[in-house]
Amino acid sequence: GSPITAEERRLRDKKHLDDITAARLPPLHHSPAKLLPIEESIAIQIQQKEAYEEMQAKLAAQKLAERLNIKMLRFEPEGEASMQYREVRDED
Repeated sequence: GSPITAEERRLRDKKHLDDITAARLPPLHHSPAKLLPIEESIAIQIQQKEAYEEMQAKLAAQKLAERLNIKMLRFEPEGEASMQYREVRDED
């Protein structure tokens, strides 16, 4: 066959990819890379690690509660139930 140009080859490959799948990568929206001082970078990493560990702990507690079939109820020691026996009612 005759040699094809790079542009024709790119268009042919794109058409071939279109024939195979309709999936598309999302467009990249990002700001350019930014240099940070090492102290700020460490602070951000520590903050992200703490948030990650907190999320992991919540997820682990939720999975454990589901596995043990524990229902988490709200506890109000000074709530409605404790006030019922404190009310003074006139029996007459």
